[in-house]
Amino acid sequence: MMILKIGGLIIDGFASLAPMAGVADRAFRELCKEYGAAFTVGEMASAKGITYNDRKSSELLSLTSSERPAAIQLFGHEPDVMADALLRAMKYEPDFVDINMGCPAPKVAGNGGGSALMKDPHLCGEIVKACVKVSPVPVTVKMRTGWDDNSINAIEVAKICEDAGAAAITVHGRTRAQMYSPPVNMDVIRDVKKAVSIPVIGNGDVTDGKSALNMLEYTGCDFLAVGRGSLGRPWVFEMINKYLRDGTVMEEPPVEERMAVMVRHIKKLCLYKGDRIGIKEARKHAAWYIKGQRGAASFRNEIGAISSIDELECLAEKVIKST
Repeated sequence: MMILKIGGLIIDGFASLAPMAGVADRAFRELCKEYGAAFTVGEMASAKGITYNDRKSSELLSLTSSERPAAIQLFGHEPDVMADALLRAMKYEPDFVDINMGCPAPKVAGNGGGSALMKDPHLCGEIVKACVKVSPVPVTVKMRTGWDDNSINAIEVAKICEDAGAAAITVHGRTRAQMYSPPVNMDVIRDVKKAVSIPVIGNGDVTDGKSALNMLEYTGCDFLAVGRGSLGRPWVFEMINKYLRDGTVMEEPPVEERMAVMVRHIKKLCLYKGDRIGIKEARKHAAWYIKGQRGAASFRNEIGAISSIDELECLAEKVIKST
């Protein structure tokens, strides 16, 4: 196992669940933790929303003992508002707080938050400094390589964040302009690792044990964060852990197990969010769980019409019988 030190927090393992809006909620975080995620980071929450006592922001920040160690993630672009939000969020007792400097979504970056912060390295430092000053827990940063190919500045921003007191940095190896393709740029992650003395967590295109080892060996990063590689595949953490521990290659689970995990996942969703919201959100997760299965295209059409757990269980049986 690897040892990751985030301030005074010591974490054993290899890979964490990356923060993903609309995905990394309590139900999914708990599942990934069961499968060996070393720690989890919740969905990003608006700093401004927190200061306005927004109910949705409160839901995004809630953490349970079964998903720890766990962090909350804040986004915004005003240092004082970010610091105020961090203090208010302490009632949820996060193990550390992550600052979002990587979200490419127009509604976030278009308002100056997320990846747009990469365009203003000085502001990145001011935000980290303001948050560290008031925070009783470590403060970390998740960033991209830059805004676009003409402004790849992750090394500069990482150094500034380190100087401002950040305890660790996660680098998603793409610019904002690249969104989620082409393949991740591991050269930049490697260069950031060389440039700072705090832990660097590599993120992007880690989907199994071999890609995890490749990221670690090529970049020299201290840990891994898995995002899209876990969609419909919470067991990816077990695959990574087994491979990095002793070279064991774990195959994808049989369809019966995958469908059982899917149903359990959706039942958790409905338990925590209510049937109406849970079933609505279940549709995207179900589409990920059946990806690659025979007849997946036609099953996706059925998924769009699912309105109950019973219907989901019927679909799971049909998927199993189709193989």
